[in-house]
Amino acid sequence: MALVLMEEFGEVPGEGRVQKWILKSSNITVEIITLGCIITAIKCKGKNGEVNDIVLGYDDLEGYLANPKYFGAVIGRVANRIAKGRFVVDGKDYQLAINNGPNSLHGGLRGFSKVIWGSEGVEGGVRLTLTSPDGDQNYPGEVQASVTYTLEGDTLSIQYQARSTRTTPINLTNHSYFNLAGQGSADIYDHEVSINAPTYLPVDDVMIPTGEVRPVEHTPFDLRRPVLIGPRLKEVPGPGFDHNFCLSSPGDAWTERVCARVFHPASGCVMEVSTTQPGVQFYTANFLDGSFKGKGGASYPKHSAFCLETQNWPDAVNQILLQFLKPDHVHVMGNTMGLFPRCSAETRGAVPPRHPLHLLHRLTERGGGGQGSASSRERPIRIPATDQS
Repeated sequence: MALVLMEEFGEVPGEGRVQKWILKSSNITVEIITLGCIITAIKCKGKNGEVNDIVLGYDDLEGYLANPKYFGAVIGRVANRIAKGRFVVDGKDYQLAINNGPNSLHGGLRGFSKVIWGSEGVEGGVRLTLTSPDGDQNYPGEVQASVTYTLEGDTLSIQYQARSTRTTPINLTNHSYFNLAGQGSADIYDHEVSINAPTYLPVDDVMIPTGEVRPVEHTPFDLRRPVLIGPRLKEVPGPGFDHNFCLSSPGDAWTERVCARVFHPASGCVMEVSTTQPGVQFYTANFLDGSFKGKGGASYPKHSAFCLETQNWPDAVNQILLQFLKPDHVHVMGNTMGLFPRCSAETRGAVPPRHPLHLLHRLTERGGGGQGSASSRERPIRIPATDQS
């Protein structure tokens, strides 16, 4: 298991202190802050031994307090867009704040990404906890949520858990922006991507799914074999990819599958994504414009990163009604992100073969379940491998 350290990162007046947790293995260092459960850094070795930080972000707390692009954050209660910010639960209409054109995006004006979570060390990682009160952002029910990050070898696991006192929409994900050449690199055009999805969701002019589930075959959205992102972006209508790729129907039984792989030939870095979720949002940072400074003064222009957000289908609360957490159930979701340098023929295969660099997202549902307690520490600590989470 990884070495686990904690240090102070800053303070939000009137809200409390923000800690930074550092998870270290022999090849990877991951940094997470308690504001929004944000991943602020993932540092990994390339094929020649060089160390790159592959996620976009900021140097200080002030940047993350604004964070209009949700760099590295956990998104909730509902990731992605809800059409017109409206949905119905148990016959009652709910109206959310509108913060993305005519729609509600990523949990509203003050979603899970904008608040300080409690934290405690666990074996090889950190557990963060949050109570979202009934009526928070006008969502029904009090939600107890936890996010647990653990690092083992080359694999970072992220497990989400949520339970509610009332039926409420839930769709959690992580919104890290990746550039496998290193954050601050100009673009992702030299990255190869493959996504194992036979269909995708077309969207309207405000990025809401039209209701059609369209085959990817004979379209620019056919990413079932590896393609260079740069040339493919020229074929995609609009500014780039910002679409849900359908891995299964939301009503189908969830089984783990490898869904995506991204390869950067120059560094040899490969990222593989596995999930039990029915969809993955592939986003190519179309709305970054280089207007603000990131880590080390880096500029982040359009197409300087990509996101792979495993999720339920967007606007599911209005289209397929399978995004609700009931009060007698606990949702458990997880990601595992491994980073491994490799430069060989095997990295150029189609998606299905497993590779040591992977992002695993599991989702199960069960009755009952508990929550971890929240605590904070004021000095670096090490969580021994014998501790139990």
